[in-house]
Amino acid sequence: MNAIVLTGGGTAGHVMPALALLPRIANSFDSVFYIGSADGMEKDIVKGRNIPYYSVSTAKFRRGFSVKNFKILPEVARGYAQARKLLTRLKPAVVFSKGGYVAVPVVFAAKSLHIPVVTHESDLTPGLANRLIAPKAEKVLTAFPETAKRFPNGEYTGLPVADELFGADKAEALARYGFSGAKPVLLVLGGSQGSKAVNAALASALGELLPKFDILHLFGGKNRPICEKSGYKGLAFEGEMRYAYAAADVAVSRAGASALFELLALKIPAVVIPLPAGASRGDQVQNAEYFAAKGVVSLLYEKNLTPQSLETAISSVYADRFNFRRRLSSQYAEGTARAAKILCAYALPEKN
Repeated sequence: MNAIVLTGGGTAGHVMPALALLPRIANSFDSVFYIGSADGMEKDIVKGRNIPYYSVSTAKFRRGFSVKNFKILPEVARGYAQARKLLTRLKPAVVFSKGGYVAVPVVFAAKSLHIPVVTHESDLTPGLANRLIAPKAEKVLTAFPETAKRFPNGEYTGLPVADELFGADKAEALARYGFSGAKPVLLVLGGSQGSKAVNAALASALGELLPKFDILHLFGGKNRPICEKSGYKGLAFEGEMRYAYAAADVAVSRAGASALFELLALKIPAVVIPLPAGASRGDQVQNAEYFAAKGVVSLLYEKNLTPQSLETAISSVYADRFNFRRRLSSQYAEGTARAAKILCAYALPEKN
C-alpha cells in the first residue's frame, strides 16, 4: 500500500496547504492519513475531507515564564510514543509536515522508524516547531526563496494553494452573497479567529466605504457581524473560499502566509494588516513587509489603523488595482505543483 501521512496543526495555515496537495498526489498515493491534536482546529477541517484522522498528545511552548511549559516534555514524550505506534501500523512511504507543535512528536517518531519526512515552512523566518523538525527531515520546503537558504536541506517551492480556488464564476459568487455587481466588492479577512481591531476600524469606516463598495466580511468565529445594512454581508466562516475570492475586487487581510499567498496567486489587490509582533512571534509583520517591498501588497501597520487610514488604503489600492495585478507574477500559483512533485517522488514503486 502506498500511503502518505500528513501532520501539522494549531491554525488553518498549518492544515490548508497540505490539503491543497491532495488532488496533485492522488495518483501516487492510494491512502492518505492525518495525525493532529485531539482538540485543534485541524481535526474538524480534516474530518470534513473524509480523511482518516488520528490524534496524539502535544503541548505548545508559551513565550515568557509559564508553569505550563514544564508539562511540555512529558506531553511530547507521550505524543512520540503514540505517533510511533500509529506510524508502525500505517506504514507510510513518507510523512509530510506543515509544522505546528503537534508535528514535532510525529516527525521524531517517523525518523526513529526510518520513514522519510518532508516538512514545509510557510513564513519568511521559521517557527520553533520547524526549527526542531528540520534536522529530522530529508527536505525542508519553503514558501520564500530566502528561507530555503537557512537550511542545508532547504528547497524553495512556494506555498501550496488549492486548485479549487481558481475555478469559481464571478456572477455566481456575487449572487451567493446577494450583490448585484453594480459596485466593486471589498473582501475583508480577519484570519480564522477574526480580528477585533480590523472589525472595529471597518465598522467605523462603513459610512465612507459602503457608497463605493459592496462588502463581504469574514469576521471570524469569536465575533459578530458589524451591521445589517444593504451592501454588507457578514459571515463567521466561508467553507467555499473560491466564491469569496471570485467576488472580490480588492481585499483587506491579516498577513498569515496562507491568506497572503492565496490573494497573490489569485491576483487580488490587497491591504494587509499584520498581527503585531507583541501578539505573535512577528512572522506576519515580516511576511507583509517582504511583499510590500515588492510592491504587490499595501502594508498598514495595526498601530496606524484608524477608520480613516483603512478607508484611504482601500481606496488607494483599488484605484491602483491594475498596477498591483501587473506586478503579480504567476510564481505565486506554482507552489502546489512544485511541492506535489517532490512528495510523489517518495511513493513506493508499484509491484507487478
